[in-house]
Amino acid sequence: MWRNWSGELSCAPAVVARPRTRGEVAEALGRAAEAGRPVRVAGAGHSFSDLVITDGTLIVLDHLDRLLDVDPAGGRVRVEAGITLAELSARLALHGLALENLGDVNIQTVAGAAATGTHGTGGRLGNLSSLIEEVELVLADGSELRCSASEDPDAWRAARVSLGALGVVVAMTLRCVPLFNLRGVDRPAPLRETLDRLDELVAASDHFELFTFPHTGVALTRTNTRIDAEPNPPGPARRFLEDVALVNGALEVISRAGRRFPGAIPALNRLTTRLAGERVRIDRSDRIFASPRYVRFTEMEYAVPREHTARAVRRVLAAVEREGFAINFPVEVRFVAADDALLSPAAGRPTGYVAVHAFRGMEWRPFFEATEAIMDELGGRPHWGKRHFQTAATLRGRYPGWDRFQAVRARLDPGGRFTTPPIERVLGPVGSQEGPPLPPVGRDGVHDPVALDQV
Repeated sequence: MWRNWSGELSCAPAVVARPRTRGEVAEALGRAAEAGRPVRVAGAGHSFSDLVITDGTLIVLDHLDRLLDVDPAGGRVRVEAGITLAELSARLALHGLALENLGDVNIQTVAGAAATGTHGTGGRLGNLSSLIEEVELVLADGSELRCSASEDPDAWRAARVSLGALGVVVAMTLRCVPLFNLRGVDRPAPLRETLDRLDELVAASDHFELFTFPHTGVALTRTNTRIDAEPNPPGPARRFLEDVALVNGALEVISRAGRRFPGAIPALNRLTTRLAGERVRIDRSDRIFASPRYVRFTEMEYAVPREHTARAVRRVLAAVEREGFAINFPVEVRFVAADDALLSPAAGRPTGYVAVHAFRGMEWRPFFEATEAIMDELGGRPHWGKRHFQTAATLRGRYPGWDRFQAVRARLDPGGRFTTPPIERVLGPVGSQEGPPLPPVGRDGVHDPVALDQV
C-alpha cells in the first residue's frame, strides 16, 4: 500500500519495485510490459495530486540516491533521481555549493519535485526545473535517453516538468551556485499595504513571500536576503521551541480547535497571527529555506501572471468572507521568474503563486472550487503536485508549449506505458499533436518570455 504525506491518497499497486540501478529500472519496465501493466514512479509522496496512483507497477526510487559527480569550479552536480532535496543540499555544502533557490519543504526527491514544477520564491529566480541542464531517462522499452539543450532540446524542455509521463528519470545534472548564507526575517505587516507594495517588495529582496490567515487583515511576511555574516543558528532547545512547539504544536492545537468549533475560526486565526510575531535568523541557505512541516493538511496552488497576484489574493479572501468557508490555514503567496519548460506553470511569464490550504479532516472542496474559479479568470495554471479539478481540455490553451510536449510524449512513450487514468485526465491520451515551433533560443539558452508566450 502506498500513501502520500497527507494520508489522503493511497493505492495498492500490483508490483512495487525499488531498483538500485538503472538496469533494474529497465528490468522492472520489461516485466510491466510483459504483464501489460501501466507504470508510475513515486518520489517522497509529498504531492497532494493523484498522479502517482496506479494498480499496475509503482517504481520507487529511494535507493537511487547517489551524488554521481560534482564540478565545484563549473557549478554543476550530477545526481540520481531519488535523492531528497535535504540530502542533496547537505552533500553540496561539503563541496562549497548550493542550489540558488528552494521551497519550504525539503523532503521531496529531486526528480519528483522537478517533475511537478516545485518552486521556492524569488522574483529573479526560476523554479527547481529551471536549474536542470540534463535529464537522463529510461524509456518504456528499457532504452536510455540523455536530453539537454544541445542534445534533444524538445525532450529536455518536456522532461524538466514531465509529470512522470515520458519515462523514468534516473539522474539529472543541476546548475549550482557557491554556498551562501541567508538572513531570514519574519515580520507581520498590514495586509492591504503589503499587497499594494508587492512589486516593490519582490524587487527589493532576493526571496520574498507572505502568508495571511483569513479574517485577520495581517500579512506574515518572510524576507530572505543573502548575507556575508557567519551562520548563527539557534541551539537544539531553541529550535525545538520555535519550530516544533510554537509553530507546529500551536498550529495543530489551534487547527483542531477550529475543526471542532468552526464558528471560532476568525478569532483563532487572529490568535495564530498574534503568536507569529517577529523572528530573525542567519544560517546556511537551505536551512533558512526549509521549515519542518508536522501539521497535516491538503493544498491547492495556482500560478498566475505576476501582475494579477494581489488581485487573486484579495478575491480569495473575499470569497472566504462572502461564502463563510471555514478556513483556519493561511493563504500563501510566492514569486518566480519565467522559464521555458513546456509544462512549467511559469512558462513564458513572470509568475505569482497563490496557495490555499485546509486542515486535515475539514471540508475543503467548496473552497478549492471557488478558488479555482477565481484563478481560471486570471489565467491561472495549477501546480502539478497540488489539488485541482482541471482536465486536458481545460488546460491545453494555457501552456504555449502544450502541443510540443504532446509530440515529445508520443515519441518517447508511444504505447502509453506511463499513462494511467489520472495522467490521461490532465494530459489526454498519447497522441502526436504538433504545435508551432518555439521561438529561437537566446545566447543564454533561455527563450525570450514574451516570444514564448506568443507560441
